[in-house]
Amino acid sequence: MRTPLLLIPISLAMIFGVWWWIATPITLERAPIEANSKLECVSYAPFRGAQTPLDPTTHIDAEQIAQDMAQLAKISKCVRTYSIDNGLDQLPPLAAKVGLKVLQGIWLSNDRSKNLAQIATAVGLTKAYPDVITGLVVGNEVLLRGEMTTADLAATIRLVKAQAKVPVTYADVWEYWLRNREIYDAVDFVTIHILPYWEDMPVRARYAANHVDAIRKQVAVAFPGKEILIGETGWPSAGRMREGALPSRANQARVVSEILALAKAENFRVNLIEAYDQPWKRDLEGTVGGYWGLIDADNRAEKYPAGVPISNFPYWKLDAAAGMTLSVLVFLTAILTLRRRPWAPRLISWLAVGTSATVAGILLGIAVDKLLVESYGVGRWAQWSLLLASGILTPILGAHALMSGRPLPTFLDLFGPREDRSHSFATWALGLAVAVTVLIGAQTALGFTFDPRYRDFPFASLTMAVVPLFLLVLLNRPQQGLRPIAEASFAGLFALCALYTVFNEGPKNWQSLWTCAVYAMLALTLWRARVAQTPK
Repeated sequence: MRTPLLLIPISLAMIFGVWWWIATPITLERAPIEANSKLECVSYAPFRGAQTPLDPTTHIDAEQIAQDMAQLAKISKCVRTYSIDNGLDQLPPLAAKVGLKVLQGIWLSNDRSKNLAQIATAVGLTKAYPDVITGLVVGNEVLLRGEMTTADLAATIRLVKAQAKVPVTYADVWEYWLRNREIYDAVDFVTIHILPYWEDMPVRARYAANHVDAIRKQVAVAFPGKEILIGETGWPSAGRMREGALPSRANQARVVSEILALAKAENFRVNLIEAYDQPWKRDLEGTVGGYWGLIDADNRAEKYPAGVPISNFPYWKLDAAAGMTLSVLVFLTAILTLRRRPWAPRLISWLAVGTSATVAGILLGIAVDKLLVESYGVGRWAQWSLLLASGILTPILGAHALMSGRPLPTFLDLFGPREDRSHSFATWALGLAVAVTVLIGAQTALGFTFDPRYRDFPFASLTMAVVPLFLLVLLNRPQQGLRPIAEASFAGLFALCALYTVFNEGPKNWQSLWTCAVYAMLALTLWRARVAQTPK
């Protein structure tokens, strides 16, 4: 008993220490939203919860928009909209009541009749509320989407200019302005989008503000004589890495703060994307699409109140406590298993139990956080919940198997011929955990191979599940037997997908490298599996 009694406090200390380290808050010289000043402008979409513009029947009540306008008036001088659909035609008078200006958007697409209806409504709003609407944005990234030609867009902009008495612009990613210079002649000012995270060569958070400034100056040289408005810029607070660009709460606060400080110093206008997190965008852009807001979607609270230190894990003490509890359960399972066995375990077996307990304890809080952030829709909730359940149960069941001398169960132990199936509950439980881990792991690995752009890396839950299995197959491997075909096939799949993903995602993406290392560990685990009779 001396060995586990020594390992338990070491494990608990490591769990607490890691959580204290990763949750250390940062304090910025300038808060993203300062107490005594307001943002120049911020993008606004009114959708909450399950509301989505992807459903054309969605209509937002005026009361809901009015609540948002009252909140945004405290932190911004202006809101930018993108269309007049879904009830957004009600916004200008509601903004006027709280003193907000509006940069009114007109959504253009390849549907000419809808375009004309959008234009007619938006122009009518400028005439009804001339003191509220400061400009019209005729189209948003329609060239990027390839839904209009440059000539058609220029003609549409001139059509709007002939009817409206406010300045007119067009908004698109900065490269598309440089590729379609004739649009410059049609607009009153140039509106560019600079999103360092989404660049073809993603930019790290620490360099994002300098990147925005460099691009702005490049566009200003290309288009002299007209104001350059940064119509969209910002950083996501959650989601998958793209090369070295890591979404996080701390990185979002830092990037926004530095861009605003630069805008103030160099006197240029910035519209931040966006006011509120928009869950519906996750259908189009994955997890990261729903977390660009300065205000939380659910509780409508500012993410970064002035004067409050910013942590990526504000509830880290609860996370650490949960992880330490899981670690104790893993050790307790191993100790109770030994009470029924006549032999003394090897030191390496205890070290394996301690490793599984510590890894699971450290990653539990991260896995839960990723479950809550990345799950959208019933299917995703089911998938990530099953993987997390496997990540919690596998260290416990693996500790029992290590101390009882049981090898890694194979698929044949569960799904093979009836006479060869195991009748042990412990073997069945661990075998089901293995099956869940392998199947969900394979689905994610194939996703990163064939459709990776918007997929999240499941490194936390997957590591919790794979490490105990890897240690079990190293220490309790059957001495003889055949390599199962199913395990060998999955091993090859994981190995190939890991190699491709490392190459495709690049060496700067630590989430990818971590996930691929776990895929490789799982591949080796399955390759070493053998069909053998489970001890009774």
